[in-house]
Amino acid sequence: MATNPRVNSAIEGETPNFTNVMLHKREMFECFGDLYSEYWRNSELSLEIKEMTRIRNARITDCGY
Repeated sequence: MATNPRVNSAIEGETPNFTNVMLHKREMFECFGDLYSEYWRNSELSLEIKEMTRIRNARITDCGY
């Protein structure tokens, strides 16, 4: 997700960010949380590889977070 979301916030009057954009589909947001937790807690990849993939993804998607 880019720093400037292309989707409006699901909460009227709030500036769009990752969380309130994902709330358009609460079940998808919950599934994403489960997947992300599983990746960081139980993946066989080393923490170094996980962090490199996180940084690379942020650069590719122009994520400012």
